[in-house]
Amino acid sequence: MADEILTRLHAVLLSRKGGDPQVSYVSSLYHRGIDTILKKVGEEAVETVIAGKGGQPGQVIHEMADLWFHSLVLLAYLDLTPDQVLAELERRFGQSGLSEKAARGEARS
Repeated sequence: MADEILTRLHAVLLSRKGGDPQVSYVSSLYHRGIDTILKKVGEEAVETVIAGKGGQPGQVIHEMADLWFHSLVLLAYLDLTPDQVLAELERRFGQSGLSEKAARGEARS
C-alpha cells in the first residue's frame, strides 16, 4: 500500500512540473527552485523533531506526512523516484547500520 501511494503521489508531483505557480502549490515550489524546496524540507524536518519531542502521536504523523511530502517534491524536482529510495532501503535491509555507515566511509559519532 505505501509504495502504491508513493507512486501515485510521485505521478501527481511530476504532473505539476511546468504548471501554473498561481494555481498549484507544488508548481510554485518548482518555480521558485531548489533552494525553496530544500528550505521546506528543512522546515518540515525541524517541525517533525519538535512534534516527536512533544510526544503527541497525531502531531508526529501530521508533521511526518509534511516531511515526506516535501521530500517527494525534492525527489521529483531532481528527476529521482520513490522507487530509487525504496531500492536503497531494500539494499540496506538486514544490514547493521554501523556496518552500512562504515561501508560508505562515514565517521562514527
